[in-house]
Amino acid sequence: MKDSVQELIIEEFSVFDEWLDKYDYLIELSDSLPAIAAAHRNEKYVIEGCQSRVWVDAELRDGKVYYSADSDAIITKGIIALLVRVLNGRTPQEIVDLDLYFIEAIGLGENLSPTRSNGLRAMIKQMKLYALAFATGKEA
Repeated sequence: MKDSVQELIIEEFSVFDEWLDKYDYLIELSDSLPAIAAAHRNEKYVIEGCQSRVWVDAELRDGKVYYSADSDAIITKGIIALLVRVLNGRTPQEIVDLDLYFIEAIGLGENLSPTRSNGLRAMIKQMKLYALAFATGKEA
């Protein structure tokens, strides 16, 4: 099933022919990331498996999950901004079940270094774990 947010991201990235331009766009997107509270920029919120430092927090409001995040690496910050954009405002179960097909469609998976690819997988895993915790009523 097509997802409107992911389709929009695929469309945005389709205007770029070169990966260098896509990286520049990722850097631009880092500015759109909802800021994480300073109190959450600590070890409890760090995503293990990322080469750079990435912090992610999630809260459940009115049955929907909202993420905030940050990274000390600008491209990684752009990647997490994309993930937040796709996942924010969905129910926990929608997040758990969602196929993040935009990653392959825009070529992100194949154009990241192995360490960044591992970091991307770690970010997705942590974001889905937050959603799973909310879905099962456990503390995230």
